[in-house]
Amino acid sequence: MHEPNPSPEDAESGPLLSATGEIAADRRGQLSWAMVEFARNPYLSLVLIFVFAPYFATTVVGDPVRGQQLWGTANTIVSVVVGALCPFLGAMSDRQGRRKTWLAGIFTIMAAGCAALWYAMPGAQDGLSVNAILVIAGSMLGCFLVSEVFHNAMLPSITPLDRVGVVSGWGLSLNNTGSLLVLVGMLALIALPASGAVNWGFLPDKPLFGLDPAMQEHNRIAGPISAGWLIIFLIPFWLWTPDRPSTGIPVRQAVREGIGQVVYTVRQARKVSNVGLYLLARMFYNDGKVAVIAYSGIYAAGTFGWQLVEMLVFAIVLTPFSIFGGALGGWLDTKVGSQRAILITIGCTSLATLGAVSCASERIFFLPYDVTAAGNFWNFPYFQTLPELVYLGTVMFLAMMITAAFATSRAMMARIAPVSMMSQFFGLYALSGNATAFLGHGMVTLFTALFSSQAAGIGSLLILFVIGFALMLGVREERAVIEDHV
Repeated sequence: MHEPNPSPEDAESGPLLSATGEIAADRRGQLSWAMVEFARNPYLSLVLIFVFAPYFATTVVGDPVRGQQLWGTANTIVSVVVGALCPFLGAMSDRQGRRKTWLAGIFTIMAAGCAALWYAMPGAQDGLSVNAILVIAGSMLGCFLVSEVFHNAMLPSITPLDRVGVVSGWGLSLNNTGSLLVLVGMLALIALPASGAVNWGFLPDKPLFGLDPAMQEHNRIAGPISAGWLIIFLIPFWLWTPDRPSTGIPVRQAVREGIGQVVYTVRQARKVSNVGLYLLARMFYNDGKVAVIAYSGIYAAGTFGWQLVEMLVFAIVLTPFSIFGGALGGWLDTKVGSQRAILITIGCTSLATLGAVSCASERIFFLPYDVTAAGNFWNFPYFQTLPELVYLGTVMFLAMMITAAFATSRAMMARIAPVSMMSQFFGLYALSGNATAFLGHGMVTLFTALFSSQAAGIGSLLILFVIGFALMLGVREERAVIEDHV
């Protein structure tokens, strides 16, 4: 692995120290750490959410309902397994020291899986079988989740304490920048030319790379693009972000000691009760935040009748606000501290969620609005009514606050986790984000059914925000200390 690059020095005090007491990386190394989020994003945008997953359900399986069930089942199983393993994997990493070795293996598997999706043919004919695709998809999700543990655990060892929130915000901003670039590129260079529905002079006549829409190549290319993007934009990380030195502990010993460390941590729970309270609080407010974004498009489609073009434009429009949200989270964290920044973002997310569900085709903030009498707000072919525009603006603010919360939540963990067990506690951090991932979705489903209302379903997420806010009031911004017994 690449040796640590020189850290910036203060003329009087010498090299700057990281939050864990090691020599901090320079700005280039910190930015290269953040670039990992930029590199991973196309997997999320193109494979997991917007392009390949719908293609798998509707075209590979041929039955959207069954396809969604298969995709969801595979990802649920992987999430549960990885969530259970993350603390132990993190503990092993803490014993061995290095994290980049783990990440090299993880990202190799992830890139190979993305590239293999090119062979997911329509109807699963003459290519990968449905089961093979599910195994690949599950492996990629598992790699993504595990990579978060090791990547997040590097943050406090490369960044001074007063910059943890800022660098964390860089990562999330770059994540959303990657999303914007790849979504716009796919729309302009591949999807629109493949559709043949528009004849704009600045667009190519045919999809990029000569892709054949008849063979669904414009959908299948999502995997290879994600693989290439990952490989290329990880280069700065390999070159310039320093790793911790190896402890020389063999893997078998690291496994044994890592398991012992997890067991010891559980037994010493009273010493990390503050961290435990934080993880419990995050479990509630994080589930709510993830679910509210996940259902914002479904709500818009059901309430305003938005179709595919509106949904794509909706996703692209939200991205700049998410980018700014990452920077805002870092700024808030620096100005008021992680705990207060989290409380602010939960409060703003709650208000924005309430504002979003208060909008419908004939109401704005719960007040009746006669669309027929008012007419269209403008001549733009999309989002023509005022309720649609108000909803769009509310969700823009919502996206900004949610991303800000993600940034400062990660910084909070870096501030309070024990230094000697950072990877392990980021494993617990990942577990708290995945262990109850069903909670937000379950509440939306339950309340939608009880009240026969989409607004009631999404509005129920306010319960999770209130619980998370109340628990966060008791969290102290102080580092936990556990004696390394192994």
